[in-house]
Amino acid sequence: MTEISYQILVWLTYRLGATFAFGLPLVLFIWSSIKKEVSILRLLSIYWKVSSLMVISMLLLTGNRSIGYWTSFLSPLLMIISIWFWIDLNEELNELPPWKPLPFVVRVWRWSLSIFCCLYASLTFQSLTCMNGNISKICSYWKEAPANLNVMLKNIFSFLFGANWTEGMAAFIGYLALIIYCVGIIQWVFIRLPKQGRISGGF
Repeated sequence: MTEISYQILVWLTYRLGATFAFGLPLVLFIWSSIKKEVSILRLLSIYWKVSSLMVISMLLLTGNRSIGYWTSFLSPLLMIISIWFWIDLNEELNELPPWKPLPFVVRVWRWSLSIFCCLYASLTFQSLTCMNGNISKICSYWKEAPANLNVMLKNIFSFLFGANWTEGMAAFIGYLALIIYCVGIIQWVFIRLPKQGRISGGF
């Protein structure tokens, strides 16, 4: 694969992420809230908690922290698990009438997101070499979108608070959020999972 092709794929991945990892689940969350579909709301609530690692990764990459490459690789794998792991939710979703628009779109979204996450993980796997201090164009491609996000956050932060948003601040918030995220995952794996098994309650 040429570097130009890889760069195009990276940008395509970010755009697909904006659609399937953020835009569509946000629409589904609002839609299911209006329809009061509890099982879908529970699934999406879990998904939002788990998928926040992708945003944390972008903050870390903005701050030029190499751990952001590792979390970028890990985040899509956790996202797939978060939407398929639960026995109770799978049963409840299967019982919803498949001809109704909301359950149908949820099914399409779950499969589309799974395909996207596989693509995302396969691409980010190649970027793991950047953690060893490797300076290459592949590494810089993954920083392009976070850099654009950083500019947007800088403008918003300056407008709202009259203060400067820096790469160091992005890295600090990214590390803080990562610590909170890891504590939550560890607490669930070692305390709630042994008690509840693959039941979604209390995630």
